[in-house]
This record gives sequence, C-alpha cells and structure tokens, in this order.
Amino acid sequence: MDFATLVPVLRRLALEAGDRIMEIYDGPDFEVRAKGDASPVTEADEAADALISAGLRAAFPGEVLITEEQAESHALTASTFLIVDPLDGTKEFVQRRGDFTVNIAWVENGVPLRGVVYAPAKGRLFYTLPDGRAVEETGPFDKEAPGPLRPLRVNAAPDNDGLLVVASKSHRDQATDDYINRYRVKDAKSAGSSLKFCLVASGEADFYPRLGRTMEWDTAAGDAVLRGAGGQVLRLGDHGVLTYGKPGWDNPHFLALSPGVMLK
Repeated sequence: MDFATLVPVLRRLALEAGDRIMEIYDGPDFEVRAKGDASPVTEADEAADALISAGLRAAFPGEVLITEEQAESHALTASTFLIVDPLDGTKEFVQRRGDFTVNIAWVENGVPLRGVVYAPAKGRLFYTLPDGRAVEETGPFDKEAPGPLRPLRVNAAPDNDGLLVVASKSHRDQATDDYINRYRVKDAKSAGSSLKFCLVASGEADFYPRLGRTMEWDTAAGDAVLRGAGGQVLRLGDHGVLTYGKPGWDNPHFLALSPGVMLK
C-alpha cells in the first residue's frame, strides 16, 4: 500500500462522512433500530458507511474491506485489509452527547499501521501521517488541504502514583472499576467511542482499560493513532500486543496505554 496515497483518502472520507453524520445529528428526530445483537443503528451509521465504502472501493478496488454495517464482510478472512466503523459510539449519537467518531484504518499483517479518527461533534481530527507519526489537525477542516498539525505523543513518564485514566462512558461496569482500583489514580474520566485511544495518544490520559466486548472495527483506527504516538494496546490477560484479523473480528479485553504505565 502506498501510504502517501492512502492517508489523504482516509482523511477526506472521514471528513465527508462526518459532515453527513452531523446533518442527521442536527436535524429532526431520526429513527433508531436494533440490530441482531441488540446494538442500535441509525440512518447516520448507514449513510456514513455507504459514503466511506464507496470511496474506499473506488480508490482501492483490490483491497479487502471490512465494515461494521455490512454483515457479509464479517465472513471474510484476511490479515491485510481496510476496516471501518462509520459511526463509533452510536449510543452517544442517539443521546446527543457528542462522543462519537468516524473510524477508518489500514491493517497490514495483523497490525493497524494507518488510521483516522474524526469526532465531528467535537471538531477533533486525529490521524497517522504517511510516515506513521500521529497528529491532531486543527480545524476548520478543508477536505483537500490539511490545516495546522499538532504532533501527538503519549505521556512517556506518567506518574504511577497518580495516573490519568479514561474509561468507557456507555459500557463501564464493576469489573472495569475493580481493575482501575488496582492503581493509584489521580483522575478518572469517561469518554465515548475511540476518542479514548486518542486521549491517551495526546497525553490527556495515561491509561484506557477495556474489560468488555469490542470488535476490531471499534479499535483499529484508534490503535493506529496510539501506536503512532508511541503508545501500545495489549491484551489484558498476557499483556501481548493486540493483533487484527482474528476469527469473528472479536477483540479480547485490552489495555491501551503509555509504555510508562506499570501494569498490575
């Protein structure tokens, strides 16, 4: 894959999908339906998925495309692929809380190498450059010409006597709280969607534990951004690096963090 070609396409499609999502978000009431797994889906999910999928297939017709909203893609198997969650944080979208994102990533041999995470309601755009470095772009956003870029870097020397922890807003449970309580925590905040990866990547948090079900499309783009900022995503049990292209696209429980966090 030519990353100099890939990155501008991912960025542009994320911005275009974000515009479409915000048209629906700011409009009159929208329909919310339940999918087979009881998770919600809206016309914004479907409109963003159609836009992104068409754009990726036009730009990269030979590549495998996995997307949350197209169940037929979930039967595919690959170690190298494009993967999309067109609207991550649908519950936040439905409740109009703003913590939702557009996620698009490129995975190569099981590793998310490039990705974009766009939070349109918050005006925050995170992505990896062609060379793999992670940045946050300052808006307003021009779809063809990037604006000012802020390099992202994890907090390389977090205070393990007072960590900054971020956890899920919609999926926080007692198991997560019990795990967090193993550590000395200075501040714990909640955030929705893949924004949590980006908060660790930017140094706004040190540590994001996820003890709950996620799918690869939920995490790949944020994982790529975090890796590009010097962070890592590890499996909870053995602390091995989280990989992609797993059967069924399910993730195990994981920890997204600065390498300076001392795990317990």
